[in-house]
Amino acid sequence: MREIVTFDAYGTLVDFQLGPTTLKVLEDRLDLDNLDVDEFLDDFRVMRFQAVLEAYRPYHEILHSSLRNAMRLHGLEYRESDGDALVEAVPTFGPFPEVPDALRALKTRYEIAIISNTDDNLIARNVENIGVEFDHVITAQQAGAYKPDRQTFEHAFKAIGVEPSQVVHTAQGWEYDHIPTRDLGLRRRVWINRYGRPGSADYQPYDELPDMTGLPKLLGC
Repeated sequence: MREIVTFDAYGTLVDFQLGPTTLKVLEDRLDLDNLDVDEFLDDFRVMRFQAVLEAYRPYHEILHSSLRNAMRLHGLEYRESDGDALVEAVPTFGPFPEVPDALRALKTRYEIAIISNTDDNLIARNVENIGVEFDHVITAQQAGAYKPDRQTFEHAFKAIGVEPSQVVHTAQGWEYDHIPTRDLGLRRRVWINRYGRPGSADYQPYDELPDMTGLPKLLGC
């Protein structure tokens, strides 16, 4: 029987430096004496999540609209070039340090795949930056839906040609990945809890690791 490990990309494999990048893009307009930066970035994060719950539109549009709404909320002038700069930065993000070696170890036993809330052209360079060949790269653009919508996962499993019972899903994202996959009948789920957040007994069973270093051993490689 085929065995496959699927991954969320941004925040799990790829060091998704959206916060620092956003601050750099907007540095000429940020009044740090009067702006709560953490609150602004949290609002931007929440607005991105709200946007993926709406009717599907490309991820580059979501970045634009979410940034615009967060800036307006905090009284900041939005320019179209702000969103453009953010979109252009996403493909430059590389992997967390331990990721390439962990993936190479997993490939000795498993197929590996990405299921990501992104556009095809954005994720392509991120995958190149990781430097490990994936058997499958599934995006929201291909699925016509974003995680946490189950349609994204169902499309991925159909495209890959596997049943959920053959899949180990590994992700950092709690609300995007672990909440919606609880009842999908996956073989196993692994939470890469990079930020030391509390989990929930309501969404067990899942394994928890602080990063991907221990993932090959956990999965028998």
